[in-house]
Amino acid sequence: RTHVSCDIKGDVAVVRFNTPNSKVNTLSKQLSAEFTDVMNEIWANEAVKSAVLISSKPGSFIAGADLNMLEACKTAQEVTQLSQDGQKMLEKIEHSPKPVVAAISGSCLGGGLEVAIACHYRVATKDKKTVLGTPEVLLGLLPGAGGTQRLPKMVGLPAAFDMMLTGRNIRADRAKKMGLVDQLVEPLGPGLKTPEARTIEYLEEVAIGFARGLANKTVSAKRSRGLVQRLTDYAMALPFVRQQVYKTVESKVQKQTKGLYPAPLKIIEVVKTGLDQGNDAGYLIESQSFGQLAVTKESKALMGLYHGQVHCKKNKFGTPQKEVKTLAVLGAGLMGAGIAQVSVDKGIKTILKDTTQKGLDRGQQQVFKGLNGKVKKKSLTSFERDSILSSLMGQLDYKGFEKADMVIEAVFEDINVKHKVLKEVEAPMLAFPLHSPCPADSSGSQNPPEPSSSLCQVIGMHYFSPVDKMQLLEIITTDKTSQDTAASAVAVGLKQGKVVIVVKVRGHCTQQGLVTKQDPRCREQTGHVAGGDLSALISAGRKAGKGFYVYQEGVKNRNVNSGMDEILEKFKVPANPDVCSDEDIQMRLVTRFVNEAAMCLQEGILSNPVEGDIGA
Repeated sequence: RTHVSCDIKGDVAVVRFNTPNSKVNTLSKQLSAEFTDVMNEIWANEAVKSAVLISSKPGSFIAGADLNMLEACKTAQEVTQLSQDGQKMLEKIEHSPKPVVAAISGSCLGGGLEVAIACHYRVATKDKKTVLGTPEVLLGLLPGAGGTQRLPKMVGLPAAFDMMLTGRNIRADRAKKMGLVDQLVEPLGPGLKTPEARTIEYLEEVAIGFARGLANKTVSAKRSRGLVQRLTDYAMALPFVRQQVYKTVESKVQKQTKGLYPAPLKIIEVVKTGLDQGNDAGYLIESQSFGQLAVTKESKALMGLYHGQVHCKKNKFGTPQKEVKTLAVLGAGLMGAGIAQVSVDKGIKTILKDTTQKGLDRGQQQVFKGLNGKVKKKSLTSFERDSILSSLMGQLDYKGFEKADMVIEAVFEDINVKHKVLKEVEAPMLAFPLHSPCPADSSGSQNPPEPSSSLCQVIGMHYFSPVDKMQLLEIITTDKTSQDTAASAVAVGLKQGKVVIVVKVRGHCTQQGLVTKQDPRCREQTGHVAGGDLSALISAGRKAGKGFYVYQEGVKNRNVNSGMDEILEKFKVPANPDVCSDEDIQMRLVTRFVNEAAMCLQEGILSNPVEGDIGA
């Protein structure tokens, strides 16, 4: 066997999952078949009284079903069959006369969670890497191996809906409070072996103890439910209360998805059927719906995006010659402070420089607020927050910049200011030799005064605001950018937890992709389109206090600007009814983007369609 092995320790069988050549375990056909064989041997072996399921990979119990296996299916029936096979296997585990304990370390997601909740007991490591969840909805699917039926009974209807409809990850300590996990194990520190290896061994010992206890009845699998949970269970047993929950959840889903995503609505229907009509009806509709959803265009598109994200988490330029351990950020505005936050958060020492004390204080406060938000949500302790903040140095000068491995400039969008800053930063930076020698050409950044540093070490990093929430980072290279510079920029982005795409611009980096309000081209084109001078419209806006609305400081409810009607009336063009259905308008808007994307690919700005999809 290559994916599943089994050791007998006294009267307990330890079943180990280990998908070869992969960082994570997935429920592939191979793993499922070997798992079934191993379990059948355990059930037939009279010397074995109980079993433990554990992974040989520290960071992954089972990360979910094998997507390639699902994508290889041609029809809904084939996918339904896979679902039914999974259901049958897990039903055998649930009704096993020999207790089965899941020992969870690392990701326990999708089909992996379904395996765990079919067991009689769950022990998990209280570790940041240990997360449980049902992310199927994010792929346009639903839990298809009994999850929609078991989860509501285990954690209650509201919590089960929250998990299945958001796909959110749940950390081990929260899982314990919810009743998703029975026991937590504290991770161990280093010893003769690595902390990961020691923790897995310890987890296994603890799980074996519980498996023995369950077999000889010294441990009970009955969970003591708190008063609130007992009251919730009692309420959910009443049909009219359940109807109310379904209604609330449905309206929330409709509001968020406009009914355009089939999976969330199917999840509600499948859970409802199981609770109202019993297990058999629930399992049947689960497997049928799983098959139907897998062949929808929505699911195929979401899987494509998932593969795209995986693709964008790899550094195609290879490992940089020198790891960026110290980063300097110029400008402590929204962008600069956001970049500093996602950097210190991932262990990169960061210098944050601004020109004024007021600006610097505001930026540092923003970083503190961002990290403190995590403390409030209990995903960080206040000690961890302070420890992270100690890696942030705020300053008004260039002291220490010679130690920085990379400088990110996030100053005001003005080419003259950018030139000035680039010139200033070069003095301390050039005090040490460049670690990736460039070709002789070191012409300046388009306009005089010319900076002397080599252009091959200048690269664009386009973050999106707010930086700590937006996943995308667009790296902008030119013909002159060296491979090592690109590798460094991508490596920093990946370390910051970003999904990274790379684009290549011809000519100078100063061409801006989007016209701004100040841009004369913008005025010209808008005026031209409307057939007259639209300066009235262009000069309006939030900054002027008047746009479509009248803006007032501190006033939330804005009034419509009455002067707007006259301007719009004056430039109105009569619509041609033949091409003005909703669909025409939608197509007219979206095809502009599609054409532009195709041109980006054609002109070599994008190196492949996947990165364009992820960027969009």
